[in-house]
Amino acid sequence: MPYSEPTNLGVIACPGGAVFADEVIAHLRHMYKHRFALKTDVISKRYNLEKEKLVQDMNFRNDMVTSDLVVRGAIDKYRPPKFKVDTLFTWFANGEVKAEILECVRGKDIYIFQDVENHEPIDMNGGKNKVTFSVNDHVMTLLVTIDAVQQAGAKSITLVVPAYPYSRQHKKKSREGLTASLLGHIYEMKGVTRIVTLDIHSREIVNAFNTTYLDNLHASYQIIRELTKVVNLTGPNKEDLVVVSPDTGAIDRNKFYASGLKVPLAMIYKERDYSVVTQDAKNTNIKSIKLLGDVKGKVAFLADDMLGTGGTLLKAMGFLKEQGATKVIAAISLPFFTGNAIELFDQAYKDGLFYRVIGTNAVYHSNLKDKEWFISTNVTGLFANVITRIHHDQGLSDLLDNRTIIDKLIKKSDTDGTAATAKQDGKADSKADNK
Repeated sequence: MPYSEPTNLGVIACPGGAVFADEVIAHLRHMYKHRFALKTDVISKRYNLEKEKLVQDMNFRNDMVTSDLVVRGAIDKYRPPKFKVDTLFTWFANGEVKAEILECVRGKDIYIFQDVENHEPIDMNGGKNKVTFSVNDHVMTLLVTIDAVQQAGAKSITLVVPAYPYSRQHKKKSREGLTASLLGHIYEMKGVTRIVTLDIHSREIVNAFNTTYLDNLHASYQIIRELTKVVNLTGPNKEDLVVVSPDTGAIDRNKFYASGLKVPLAMIYKERDYSVVTQDAKNTNIKSIKLLGDVKGKVAFLADDMLGTGGTLLKAMGFLKEQGATKVIAAISLPFFTGNAIELFDQAYKDGLFYRVIGTNAVYHSNLKDKEWFISTNVTGLFANVITRIHHDQGLSDLLDNRTIIDKLIKKSDTDGTAATAKQDGKADSKADNK
């Protein structure tokens, strides 16, 4: 297992996914350096070898397996892998995009990153053009990149798409297409071997593939970690928390949170008028809302996979405040915030309808960073872990089903809360003794 150069792991960042890819690469570099240090420590002690000689020997073995005649880097030091593959993306005035791989990727395992929900202006053509891409533009850029990598002779192609495009078009009621499945067939036809995504809208999408693997990651651990920072779940000042499913479709996700946090589960039932098409956060097709459960005097926590215009969530949060919730906190794995959603959430926060929104950095937003009401939780470390394990043929079970590490987090929070309480009690007893 080569921890240093040369390595056959390559990352290509499409223009929309460049920010996310760069953060994942930073994690990969740290992980490889850390593992290299651990490996040399263990082997040098086990075989009673000098560490400097061992490092040189490991670099020698890595150099021997590469086909390169000229190998860069020192022979007696750790050499960090490059990871990122130089790629040129050209945008044409008619909207076409071209991807050109600028180095050899033959025989490499290539991971293509794309954030299809990145609607920030992107520098193209060396900064000469600033272009705002639509979802379709990002999908087409992804497809031409896949084709370029395939034409260049890569050993395998893995797509890293935190927001799986068209995931809401996964079932049909009449004469409509199954676009989520259509894209899956295109990826498979172009030789994509694996797709890594985050909290996919419908788990049935995996059925669209015959040979391609789909790894659906979950941000629940990262979200609960942030939740424990804003809500006191332990000690004498423990806040009463109730998990609320915003609709019937999110019941399984919120049941997971309720069981992990060991708190009650409630549900909001919405009556909708499907003759009305939702236009924005204010103009939705929801006619009435009912609550199954009790939130009076409690902190209400809602979790959902994605947030578009935000209309449904805003109505749910306002409704919970009317029902007597002390705080309303929402967790969103994929915070799209389309249209004027951010402005509407700004106003709702001023009106006291909610306390915080916890979202991941899987979707890039430059204007959310300074919002007091938004907490960004970083999932790039999770993706880096998964990519490393996939590349080196290691198991993913504990990362895909993270109930064990969530349980450890809750127990740690309980322990820290108990220790803090004991410390406070000890101080109080000491003061009493002094008196």
